[in-house]
Amino acid sequence: MPKETRDEKEKRALGNLVSTDNAKYYAQHSGIKLLRFRFKIFRGYSKAYFKLFITLLRKKCYYGPFKGEFGHFLGHNLPFLYYLYSKGVKIYYCGMELHAPFLVDEQGKNIIYKFYPLRDFFAEVPPITNATIPPQDVQEKIDEFTELAKKDLFTPFWNINYDFYYWYIHRNWIIKGNYIKLCELNKVYGDGKKKTVVIFPRKKGGAYTVDNGYSWDYMEIARAISPYFEKIFIVGHPSQSSDVKAEGNIEACLSKDNRILLEKCAMSQLIISQHSGANYLTEYIDAKFLLIFKGDLPVGNFPNTIRVRKSLGNKHQLDYAFSLEEIIDYVKNFNFASN
Repeated sequence: MPKETRDEKEKRALGNLVSTDNAKYYAQHSGIKLLRFRFKIFRGYSKAYFKLFITLLRKKCYYGPFKGEFGHFLGHNLPFLYYLYSKGVKIYYCGMELHAPFLVDEQGKNIIYKFYPLRDFFAEVPPITNATIPPQDVQEKIDEFTELAKKDLFTPFWNINYDFYYWYIHRNWIIKGNYIKLCELNKVYGDGKKKTVVIFPRKKGGAYTVDNGYSWDYMEIARAISPYFEKIFIVGHPSQSSDVKAEGNIEACLSKDNRILLEKCAMSQLIISQHSGANYLTEYIDAKFLLIFKGDLPVGNFPNTIRVRKSLGNKHQLDYAFSLEEIIDYVKNFNFASN
């Protein structure tokens, strides 16, 4: 039996799922409810266009609060922040202090004019999109920022804490308008590509989810691929990662400091992970991504992942492995680029 091609695997991963939450809503509703929804979308887009016009005119805005998942930060927020920065906008930003290492341009200069950081609370409350309900002390910081932004009546406030706007308008509007820009962070955190690989030992969610499949034994994967790399770096936030350990050429680099994550990713040519927002990281650090999935296909919400990747540039197509044997076969034949 011939091996599945990359394109055949992607087709199975996509299935017949729709690509956006807006499209899901359109398919599930009709009549007055659908008309009201379409009107809210139209009104939301119109307000966003006007807000962007004023933002670019005033060269100043408030943006936030971002308190959610890594993938949402990389896919739906950081690209827009880079876009605003590229237009000379002074950004007053409220977001996770964890993400500060990403908030720089290709020269390492901070893109945020004034930062209102939120402490790392993910060990206490797991992030959910950008709808996370944080601990009380963090919520107080958010409230202070929101009050400050609302008092500045002549400066636009991109309030992504408004769920309807963020979920149904903002994420789609920035793609439709191409209000997206990326910086190559490997220029800041890297010094050339090495024969190394990064593994994200993701443990968020249950033993099985439709988006991520069944959980993996990441140490088993690391040991299996170790002969084909000089180093295997296992990275991620400790509260979002499975237990791993260093052995041989396998380095356990779990840390709350995203500089470590960026440095390991910037030097590596391949990232391996379940279906997660970590795949967007490859667009910032110029690496290939092997999506590993164990379970029944299609992969939940995967069409939206492909749509977002295309908006970010899609420097490299995703590759796929649906078993440990396929992971090993993939790395055996991996084509390392020379510096």
